[in-house]
Parts: sequence; structure tokens; C-alpha cells
Amino acid sequence: MSSSPLLFTVRRFEPELVLPATPTPREIKLLSDIDDQQGLRFNIPVIFIYSHEPSMAGKDPVEVLRNSLSQTLVYYYPLAGRIKEGVGRKLMVDCTGEGVMFIGAEADVTLDQLGDSLHPPFPCFQELLYDVSGSELVIDSPIQLIQVTRLNCGGFIVALNWNHISGDATGVKQFMNAWAEIARGARQPSIQPVWNRELLMARAPPRITCNHREYEQILPPNTIKEEDITTIVHQSFFFKLSDIARIRLLIPFHLSQCTTFDLITACFWYCRTKALRLEPEEEVRMMVMVNAHSRLIAKHSSFVGYYGNCIAFPAAVTTAGKLCGNSLGYALELIRKIKDEVTEEYMQSVADFMVIKERCLFTTANSCIISDLTRAKAREVNFGWGEGVYGGVAQGGAGAFPDLTFIVPHKNAKGEECLMLPICLSSEVMKRFAKELDEILGSQNHPITSVSNFVKSTL
Repeated sequence: MSSSPLLFTVRRFEPELVLPATPTPREIKLLSDIDDQQGLRFNIPVIFIYSHEPSMAGKDPVEVLRNSLSQTLVYYYPLAGRIKEGVGRKLMVDCTGEGVMFIGAEADVTLDQLGDSLHPPFPCFQELLYDVSGSELVIDSPIQLIQVTRLNCGGFIVALNWNHISGDATGVKQFMNAWAEIARGARQPSIQPVWNRELLMARAPPRITCNHREYEQILPPNTIKEEDITTIVHQSFFFKLSDIARIRLLIPFHLSQCTTFDLITACFWYCRTKALRLEPEEEVRMMVMVNAHSRLIAKHSSFVGYYGNCIAFPAAVTTAGKLCGNSLGYALELIRKIKDEVTEEYMQSVADFMVIKERCLFTTANSCIISDLTRAKAREVNFGWGEGVYGGVAQGGAGAFPDLTFIVPHKNAKGEECLMLPICLSSEVMKRFAKELDEILGSQNHPITSVSNFVKSTL
């Protein structure tokens, strides 16, 4: 959004629960042992921005989306229930049909006034997704919080808190597509949702068959630099085709055909570790979120329509000295190796691990996680107003863990397609990170920093 101060008013209507349009089954559904891990017990904010569409003149996006949401919940009725915790911290969904929290709103501002570049960090995001009391909870609370905000220009913004326990990025996209299809007049989703969480339950008895360094319980360093406890800042960094080509020139020839995701991940890990100025012997981890949906669909036809979590985040582990003392090719090879480890057996081993190790958290000390959202194509979600100006995460970080980032496709103000990396670091470390990245790219990357827009809100 624009870096200059902007005054506008957001008027919100009373939050309400949107229920499924027709009665749905009242039952208990167990979540899988991949869903049910400590590291996924958080809400992730997602935002979709739409411009004015002349053919939709006279149609109120708040009403269209509220009504179609109610119809969509008939098919995705577990999302209208409440997550409960049972014996051994086992999570399940009580399909009560109580509904999801919905807020209609209007803002006296246009997309043009908000700026040409609509992407994270969104300085006024808290006004676009009101913090309803209790909405931060992931248990015994509405599974989703959604706000639809009309803009003066005829455009609108959809923001939601997605409870990660209920599904991953593939699940979000599947649900959003279904909602959008019904908003455009479809009677039912083109892909019927399936629960089938038993496919990713632990075996009986559970047995860990793979090495899971992503869950090693390591104490944080004894010494914490003062700069590391300062206020976290958010910035987004952008990679055009020319930037990616420049980084690829730094990779050994035998790795030159690597994926763009692997390339950016290696670059991010290298620059971030140098910026942190760790001791050479300190261990560092890069955990890569690997989507296993396609692997399981290939073996289980019943997996088509699955919207639960089907992800693993295997860890590449080395020392700060080795990572920073070698070329990018060193980091790249580590990343490629751990991605290849994720098989159906690896997923089963993670599920078993969660039961044996009491659903422990992933390793947080000197760790970061990266997720590839390029295939989600969230911008393509179309409620009838066309493709979005932006679709994707609202910021880097997640829950209490700021060291999660995403690779998000983005179209800049010039209409150029690029890849965006929204990250969170302390202010001094962020400056050093930007400097390290500039040295690799040989030019200014033009990061966008969170700034304070002047917003007045009313309820």
C-alpha cells in the first residue's frame, strides 16, 4: 500500500455467525495426525483484493459472499463446527453447524488511493480483519473469521483467518474456489470435498521409520543479542525474472536446472543466516514445507477433494559457518536433498511421530520455514468480479513463530510478474538481510516496509 499517510474510515457491521444454508450432519470427525500437531495450532491471515467490475454493477459483494458462504458450508460443514481437544490432546471437529464468524464492512477509500502495489505488509490489515474477541483461539471457537469490506470504487477486500489445523494452502484454495463457484451461480462445487482424515492417521502400533530433524528439541542459545529482541518488522522482497537469472549464474553448472523455489530458498537461507551473525559452530535449520497432495492422489483416488493438511517440513541442517562459508550451491544441494525425502512413508512416519512424541512442536532455535504458494494461484479465485488484484497471505510469520515465509506470485505496479518473499526480522537484522541480498542481486531489491496508514474505524 502507499507509503504516504492516508486517512480513511472503516465502518463495520455487527459480527454474525453464518450457518450452513440447510441442515448438516451432527457428528464428531477426528482430525488426522498430520493436522494434529502443535506447530499447526495457529490461524493464518489471508487476503483477496478485487477491483470494480462493471458487469457486477448493483450487486453488493457483502451480500453475495455472505449468501454463497452459507451455501458453501453445506458441503464444507465441518468448517461450521468447533474444534475440540480430547484424551492425549487429540483434536477433533464437533460438527455443530454453529457457523463461521462473518463481518460486513465498508471503507471510504478506493484501490487507487490505497496505492498501486497492494501486497504485504498491509499496514491497516487489522481494520480489514477485525479482531473479534476469542477469534485468535483455535479450539472451541469459530474455525474461520471472515470480513468482506466494500470500497468506494466498487471494489472490495476479502480477509480471513484460516485455522491451519483444518487444512493447508491446498485446502484453503479448494474451499475458496468452491465458495467462488457458488457465488458465480454454481449449484455445487466442481470438486466435492472429502474428509478421509483416516488416510493420515498413525499406525497401530505407531512406528517412526524416518529421520525427523525438524522436530529435534533443542534449547535456544544462551546468549541473545539485544538487537534480536527489538520490535519485529515486516518487509517484502521481490524477485523478477532478471533477478532469478542473476542468482542462477552463481550456482554450479550441475545445479543450474534447479527449480526457482529451490534457488530463492537457498538465497534466503544464506542471506538470513549471514544477517543474524551467528557463531560459526551454531546449528541452523531451513525447513521446507512440502505439499504431498499429488503424491497421495497418485496412489489413493479417494484423496481427490481432500482439504486437510497434507504437508511435511523436512529440515536441512548445517552450521552457520559452513552455510556462510560456502557458495549458494551448498545450501541448494541440502534443500534439494531433504525435499526428495518426502514420500508416502515419510508422511506416515510423521503421523506416527506425533502420537509417540505427544504432538511436539517443530524445532524453533535458529530455524526458519518456507512455503511455496506459487501453485496455489490464489489470485485466480473469482467471485464474479474477475481475478483478484492480490490473493495470498497477509504477512510473513505465523502465530508466535515469526520465522515463516512464503514465496508468493505477484504482479507489480508495472504489470510485471514476479515472486514475492514477505519476511519478519528485527529491524537491524532486516537491514543486514537487505544488504546481503542486494550484494547477490547486484542492484536494489526495493523492499517494502510496513508503514502506518492513518485509519479510523467504527463498529
